[in-house]
Amino acid sequence: LDGGKGQLSAVIPVLEEMNVGDDIPDIPLRSLAKREEEIFEPGRPEPVILERNSPELHLLQRVRDEAHRFANAYHSKVRGKAMTASVLDDLPGVGPERKKKILAHFGTPEAFLNASLEELESVPGLPGRVAREVHAIVHR
Repeated sequence: LDGGKGQLSAVIPVLEEMNVGDDIPDIPLRSLAKREEEIFEPGRPEPVILERNSPELHLLQRVRDEAHRFANAYHSKVRGKAMTASVLDDLPGVGPERKKKILAHFGTPEAFLNASLEELESVPGLPGRVAREVHAIVHR
């Protein structure tokens, strides 16, 4: 578990409520506090302190750091998708390439939303049929 005594204390009742302990009794639960690299165990008030250069501590640190890397990469991916989401994403006939062309032509999603049918029809690579359909949806 990534965290100190507080995180360990918080997760134990959740695992007990979920009856996880009964299903996986052979998996020990430990937490690793980052600042002092202390290892906490359920029911043990004092932390286990490993030597700073011990292979055991280095293994735990690598596991923790990899978990951080994985979580941060996922968070960045989700945040990136949310930041690039726009009103264009759900329009029929508008995929990634046409979305790029529309945004390049109008500059912003707001300018696109305020565009007339004639302005939409003038977007290079946007067929007239799609421009009319998009205009009808946007200006309902």
